[in-house]
Amino acid sequence: MVSSSSSPSSSYEVKIYSECFIKPQTIAEKSNEPYHLSPLDHLMLSFQYIQKGLLFLKPSQQSDDATKPKDFMETLLQNLKDSLATALVHFYPLAGRLSTLKTENPRSHSVFVDCNDSPGAGFIHAKSELTVADIVGSKYVPLVVQSFFDHHKAVDVDGQTLSLLSVKITELVDGVFIGLSMNHSVGDGSTFWNFFNSWSEIFNSQQDDNNFCLKNPQIFRQVSGPLCRLPYSPLDESIGQSESPDLKERMFHFSSETLRSLKSKANLDCGATMISSLQSLTAFIWRSITRARSLSNDQETTCRFAVGTRIRMDPPLPANHFGVYTSLASTTAKTGDLLENVLGWAASKLHQAVTEQSSEKIASEIDHWLKSPFVLQPDQFSEPNLVHMGSSPRFDKYGSQFGMGKAVAVRSGYNSKHDGKVSAYPGREGGGSIDLEVCLLPEFMEALESDQEFMSLVSSS
Repeated sequence: MVSSSSSPSSSYEVKIYSECFIKPQTIAEKSNEPYHLSPLDHLMLSFQYIQKGLLFLKPSQQSDDATKPKDFMETLLQNLKDSLATALVHFYPLAGRLSTLKTENPRSHSVFVDCNDSPGAGFIHAKSELTVADIVGSKYVPLVVQSFFDHHKAVDVDGQTLSLLSVKITELVDGVFIGLSMNHSVGDGSTFWNFFNSWSEIFNSQQDDNNFCLKNPQIFRQVSGPLCRLPYSPLDESIGQSESPDLKERMFHFSSETLRSLKSKANLDCGATMISSLQSLTAFIWRSITRARSLSNDQETTCRFAVGTRIRMDPPLPANHFGVYTSLASTTAKTGDLLENVLGWAASKLHQAVTEQSSEKIASEIDHWLKSPFVLQPDQFSEPNLVHMGSSPRFDKYGSQFGMGKAVAVRSGYNSKHDGKVSAYPGREGGGSIDLEVCLLPEFMEALESDQEFMSLVSSS
């Protein structure tokens, strides 16, 4: 049955043609045991699903080329399903559902992933009359892109009834969009992209083998010591919906040469060498958005960003360690101080905020939460005049190809977007270039686009 997508309306309707669930091809022995959430995982239960996807051009199909399949999409969809079933053997929690382990005397609750009582990961095939040019050729990211993802506006606690992973394949006139929605309480961006690339690796190997050796096999933590036990079940808590205002969303490209120049300037400003390209770019966009908002000099503005903590743990964890290993670093400044000082002043504040994310600080924050656990409501996560830098250009987002060559672009869904939300992606050409996905209220976006200092550093990708 063909149905219309329930995601944002558009002049180009995205129609769902089929829906099913994909289970792991075989049952991994460890999937018979509950996969318990860590304290950091529990903290993510009020967040929205991670939604990121890749846009591909369909391979040209000449009628005289006998090597091309007669029905490209039919073959692609079947191969995607088969390889996904194998990938889920290696990432078995993503095929489960959230549940709560209850104990008495004293009464406590612990959230875990039930991999047995679950139909598996979602898999959707949809179609649209859009073209690739409609997506990448628009000045602003079209709202219809949000329809390329399942679990629209879903919150992680919804993982009791919704799949923890859902794949939506949207067939365009001349392209294919592969959109993934993953529950943020079971994995962070590092886990998300390791799964995406591992799935592609299995797809491209054309090996239907559960013992396939991945380049970066996922490592699962060993449960040692007491479980994360809470006096209440977070899954029973009421979590409010966070509605995004009407935003303008635009991609801005920064070349590797521009980033080297920004990094050099930021370090020269404060007589240092330790400030990174990303910290320099984050300082630049923080200043630019603050200027676009026309804040008075005495108003405060905050820049917040996610910091990966695997390498900060004691001992450090490998990058392919499954789960949520991030902390939030932030720094606040008066608007006057931020704009009247040089770029390096802001960059050094950001660098200091990152440096402070030590294993001792992270452990202390977790211990504090365990002593007084709470469910974070979406409105508690927002701050006035905020610039939030999410995602990371260090993730290999163009590493997944699925037999269609390198993706044309990376795009995201509705998840957690607000005025001042910025996401950093690697530039398609590589070499250290970065694309920024910037979400702003229309009047602020217009002001940013009129900022000569900002636009002078933006280049065409």
